[in-house]
Amino acid sequence: MLYDKDTIYIIGDAQASVNNPITQQYNAFFIGLVVDTTSHKIVDAGCSSTIPLTSDFVRSIFIGHNMLLLDVVAEEIRRRYHGSSQKALVVAYKDAQKKYKLALNGREEMGFQSSGTV
Repeated sequence: MLYDKDTIYIIGDAQASVNNPITQQYNAFFIGLVVDTTSHKIVDAGCSSTIPLTSDFVRSIFIGHNMLLLDVVAEEIRRRYHGSSQKALVVAYKDAQKKYKLALNGREEMGFQSSGTV
């Protein structure tokens, strides 16, 4: 899949519980998000997981949401995702959101236009 020039890729990470298979395999929990900087919409997503279904399901939670609306996405995670990485998923999203805001500020300083406010 090719992404538009107005998209950026952000990684968010968090520690999952010690007994979580993801922690045993990767030592941490990661989410990757492709975000359209003109609308702040998440256009693609993936995560570290031990089975592909988990990554696919997490992807369905994030796609279409506004990257700047933490509470909306966190609530959807709590409502829909009942795996042992639920808390780590929320923390990783918060981390990704923080990095996204920094990236937007950096793009504006370099002269790139972004709609909306950070």
